[in-house]
Amino acid sequence: MIGKFITLEGIDGSGKTTQGLLLEKKLLSVGRKVFLTREPGGVSGAEEIRELLVKGKKDRWSNITEVLLFFASRRHHLEKVLLPAINSGKIVICDRFTDSTIIYQGREDKELVELINQLNDTVIGIIPDLTFIIDINPEISLKRCMKRNSNEIRFEKLGLNFQKKAQKGYISLSQKEKRYQLIDGNNKEEIVHNLIWEKVCKFLNILE
Repeated sequence: MIGKFITLEGIDGSGKTTQGLLLEKKLLSVGRKVFLTREPGGVSGAEEIRELLVKGKKDRWSNITEVLLFFASRRHHLEKVLLPAINSGKIVICDRFTDSTIIYQGREDKELVELINQLNDTVIGIIPDLTFIIDINPEISLKRCMKRNSNEIRFEKLGLNFQKKAQKGYISLSQKEKRYQLIDGNNKEEIVHNLIWEKVCKFLNILE
């Protein structure tokens, strides 16, 4: 791959979207070509599948059905925008990727996590070059989510205990590979951005 693939992970309300926008703006300011996207969604077709996943009753789908829907969306996203952007030399920033599926759908089901990893190997075939996991107090993040004027709160409806388990899952995940960078999201957004930017500069050899 010619370009680079950076992902932002964390529980709902951790500030991923905001940090993605700030990182995009900063990279553009230093002359880098950037493509900012999200999952599930990111392109027509995948966005339609997103509607099925993030809206409706919390028990709308079984875990394995959710996994298959996520990978259908992810494969379409990969074909239409991710690979073309990376192969054209752009720095791709994606709000969530397969790691989210491991944490949210895999939960404590080892067999399902194995299936997710197998699907990623066979259907997706790429992993991020760098992944930022924004760690935040689940109580703060959940309150932030519930204040939004949005009907995309299906996972938030799973409640605080679920968010706490997801947070623990992300912290555990962050210790498994060097590509993971755990960021304290309890700081002001500018401080969080600076923490991320410092690591991005090192990763991309950007001198300031």
